[in-house]
This record gives sequence, structure tokens and C-alpha cells, in this order.
Amino acid sequence: MADRRSELTIPPLDAAARATAADRQSRLTKPPGSLGRLETMAADIAAMQSTTEPTVDPAVVVTMAADHGVATEGVSAYPQSITAGMVRNFQEGGAAVTALCDANGIENVVVDMGVAGEVPDAVVDKRIAEGTANIAEGPAMSREQAREAIAAGRSVVADHAAEARIVGLGEMGIGNTTPSAAITALVTDQPVEAVTGHGTGIDEETRARKVEIIERAIETTDPDPTEPIDVLRSVGGFEIAGLVGVTLAAASRRTPVVVDGVIAGAAALLAAELEPQVADYLLGSHASVAPGHEAQLDSLGVDPCFDYGMRLGEGTGAAVAIGIYRAACAAHTGMSTLAEAGLDVE
Repeated sequence: MADRRSELTIPPLDAAARATAADRQSRLTKPPGSLGRLETMAADIAAMQSTTEPTVDPAVVVTMAADHGVATEGVSAYPQSITAGMVRNFQEGGAAVTALCDANGIENVVVDMGVAGEVPDAVVDKRIAEGTANIAEGPAMSREQAREAIAAGRSVVADHAAEARIVGLGEMGIGNTTPSAAITALVTDQPVEAVTGHGTGIDEETRARKVEIIERAIETTDPDPTEPIDVLRSVGGFEIAGLVGVTLAAASRRTPVVVDGVIAGAAALLAAELEPQVADYLLGSHASVAPGHEAQLDSLGVDPCFDYGMRLGEGTGAAVAIGIYRAACAAHTGMSTLAEAGLDVE
């Protein structure tokens, strides 16, 4: 894999399918435009899927988990052991993303990309190592590990989401808002201070230290912002790299990808740096309260689906958004046209 390109071909959007969808929307039993963004959502998905009958079923949210060496710097309100505990909670059905996926008829695929600790056997095992190195002291991983993690993400789509018509990005990893902020600052050319939030609920003093640690990490590892693999190698995370692979693989299959919060957003930024056409297959979920999320979405040209003040991650926003995208597709394909209903409006 070249540092600027993946090995996958991302097909162009189907303009004819979008035009057909827009024409159908104009002939449905409603005033044109009266369903607002639901109409354009359906047309967008039709163009992505190259079909006149867009659907999100079956739907999958991939939740990738990994630990981060930078957690030892005190950048999170929680200890690193929470990562493995939450992975068990996902698998046992007790997490927020599990409940929201269940509520919306979505399969939740949980993947161990590098958890420092034992996880249930049922979790998909793609572990690269037991967490990254501390980015405040040196690179997070090797270039080979970055590529391996991306390839692992691609294989998760092939093995666990090959039939999915939509894929949501989710993650878990104590300390992972720190590498996400570093990636966002590098790729969007924003100041670290502007894209660094309070993560798990740290106080302002801790956030200020977090900013200093990210700035030190960027100075120490000195990544090339124009080389996505170098950014991953320097300041990334195994779950972030895995989600890059998920995004690339899904887009290559004409499968829409729902970007969750700021960690998923960092993965989407890197995927789009590797393959710019990936951005055509990205759909928004929530407008995260994390400060870097707006910069991510602006860079990707993606609009959030809703704003409920969410900031949990895990894929929770993606799970809720998929329900909305399902409604958009259902209205598009399930409504009658004026002619079918025998309505003469002329």
C-alpha cells in the first residue's frame, strides 16, 4: 500500500440513479420537498448504491476497540482497564451502542484491534498489539502495524459485513480522543487547542495538559500531514486504523458509511486522504459536542444527521442515524406516486 493510495478502487457515484430518485420524489403523494432532508438522503443513498430502490438493510455498526499508551499521561478520567471491561459489556449486551443497535435492527460487530487485557472469545480478534506506544514519547506504532490494522479493517467488512447495505463506524478505547485530536489537527491544519475537547469529562486543567501532550506528540513524532500512513504511524490508534480499513472496504462495495463521533471522524479523514472519492460515500450521524468534529465534517463535506448533544462514541450516533436513513429509504420506496394513487393534481 502506497502512503497516499489504498489498493482499492472506489467507484464514482451513480448520477443516473440519483436523477431517477429525484424524479420519483417529485411524483410521490406529497408536495415536492415536503419531507425535507429525508428526500435528499434517499437520493444520496441511491447514488451510492447505484440502485432505484435504496435500502439500509441489512445494517451493521462495527465497533473497534484498542488501548493507547498515551493514557498513562492522565488524559482520560478513566483508567485504561475500562477498555477491556467495556468490550465485555458490548458482547454481553449491556452497552449503549448495543441497546441502540437492538432498537434499530442493526447488527453490532465488536472487534478487538489492540485491547490490553482479556476480552470474550466471541469478540472478533484482529489484535495488532496490546495497545499503542505512548505518542508523547514516540510513534504510536510501526508503519507495518498501521498497514496491518487497515488491512484488518478491510477483512472485517469482507467477513462480517459483506451483505450490509450500510455500515456505521464505532469505537472504544480509553484515551483515544487524544490521538483523534492529533490526527484532526494535522489533517485539517487546525490548531491543537481548537480541536481538543474534554473527552470522558476531564476538567479544564486536565484538558490544557492534554493539549500540551498532543502538541508534544506532534513535535516528537514529526509526521508528514500529507501522508496518511505516516500520520497513523505517528499519532494514531489501532482502532482508528481499523476503521480506516472499514471505510475503504465499504466504499469500494458501494456501501454507505455512517461517521459516528470524533474518533470515527478521524478515521474518515484519513480514509479520504488515502482515497478522496471515499468522501462521496460518507453519511453524517450526530453533531458531536467534541470541538474537533465540526472541523472533521467540514473537511469531509458531510452534514450531521441530527444534534442531540451526544458525545459517547461506540457507534451510538451511527446507530440512531441509521434508523433515520432507514426511514428516508422507506418513504422513498414505499410511498405511492400520484399516478399509482389515481390522484390528478393538474
